[in-house]
Amino acid sequence: MRYKVKLNKTHIGYAIWCPALPGCWTLGETEEEALENIKHAIKAYLETMDEVNQNAELRYVEVR
Repeated sequence: MRYKVKLNKTHIGYAIWCPALPGCWTLGETEEEALENIKHAIKAYLETMDEVNQNAELRYVEVR
């Protein structure tokens, strides 16, 4: 599956995150390293969410 990621050059390398997966981000010293790291971060994120959601109950809340 393909995910859109955002890459930002910083003074220490590259920050990269996946907007579709809140909190899924990582760093890399090079652009290539950052891209490789986000692949691992996305996989770990999805595996964790599968585990967390396994026995979760769905609720709705109203916010005004």
